[in-house]
Amino acid sequence: MIAQIYLRRGKEESLLRRHPWIFSGAIEHIKCDGELTEGEIVDVFTRAGNFIARGHYQIGSIAVRVLTFEESEQIDQNWWNQRITIAYDVRHTLDLTDNAQTNCYRLVHGEGDSLPGLVIDIYDRTAVVQCHSVGMYRSRMAIAEALRTVYGEKLEAIYDKSSQTVPFKAGLNAVDGYIWGHSDHKTHVVVENGEKFLVNWEEGQKTGFFLDQRRNRELVRHYAKGRTVLNTFCYTGGFSVYAASGGAVEVCSVDASERAVQLADENMRLNFGEDYKHDAVAADAVEYLKHIGDKYDLIILDPPAFAKHHKVLGNAMQGYKRINARALAQIKSGGILFTFSCSQAVSKELFRTTVFSAAAIAGRKVRILHQLTQPADHPINIYHPEGEYLKGLVLYVE
Repeated sequence: MIAQIYLRRGKEESLLRRHPWIFSGAIEHIKCDGELTEGEIVDVFTRAGNFIARGHYQIGSIAVRVLTFEESEQIDQNWWNQRITIAYDVRHTLDLTDNAQTNCYRLVHGEGDSLPGLVIDIYDRTAVVQCHSVGMYRSRMAIAEALRTVYGEKLEAIYDKSSQTVPFKAGLNAVDGYIWGHSDHKTHVVVENGEKFLVNWEEGQKTGFFLDQRRNRELVRHYAKGRTVLNTFCYTGGFSVYAASGGAVEVCSVDASERAVQLADENMRLNFGEDYKHDAVAADAVEYLKHIGDKYDLIILDPPAFAKHHKVLGNAMQGYKRINARALAQIKSGGILFTFSCSQAVSKELFRTTVFSAAAIAGRKVRILHQLTQPADHPINIYHPEGEYLKGLVLYVE
């Protein structure tokens, strides 16, 4: 028998609007045989006993992540095959599945693809899976089978990289590794908009590359011609490569990680050889921004999430204000600033207001040229606005 969760009176309202989360405070009681285990499939009912959703049970503030609102849908292999097929069809519509200029993209983006707790990134012929919930982790072999069914011979390997993303307290003892196929190399070359990048999904951050900035990197390439570029929090140098490709006369990449700036340097050499003028600096980007002077006329601020949850939102906004004020105060007249926040807890309005405050502190005249977000392969479920995590502004500074 599938465990049954009954909600308190009125707590079904968000589910009637198809929001995919059920919070623990909404639960009135649970009916099950024995003890309910984290990651189990559960059925959710209103207090009156009407079916409303089916999903993965988990321990914590979010008690259920909804997989379907249809009682007739059983979560079996056919269901997984169908969900992965639909996700693939969306990427095919976006011209990503058979594109010689771009062979890396996000196939599954959690709630945005009605698969909460699951991320799958495609790097050429390898799928990298990250499970953020116990239910998804326990379903990973069914997910792998669905990937093999949908991709067929286009896929050579499936790598599970969930050890750092599944709930620590669940005691899963998750170990990263290939769950199907294999590779003899740790580092692989992928192509994005015609630019080449070295990706290491075994040891790199996230799944190996920040795929969510693909469209925004294109915009940097558009504006870079003839400019001197500073790319802070550079990681593996994605923005740096695009800036050089767009005709930047000089690029400086800064990151606190020595390995990151080495990778940025390697990616620059991979695309432009040994002769291009590229400075790779291992330094704290926040400190580095104190003393840049007026050398740069295109600056990129793409920090890690300063606010992973609302409790630290105040301190995070001070951090965003500080780095933006430093960049705006020193950028050359006529310079362009790309500034981002990838914190889900920071709304578009709050981020824009914070950058406005930074501009006022810097005392510069500033125009907004573009308002940026995540690319279409990181879709936002219209019923789950929290999925719009990436926001950015492109500013022209007099």
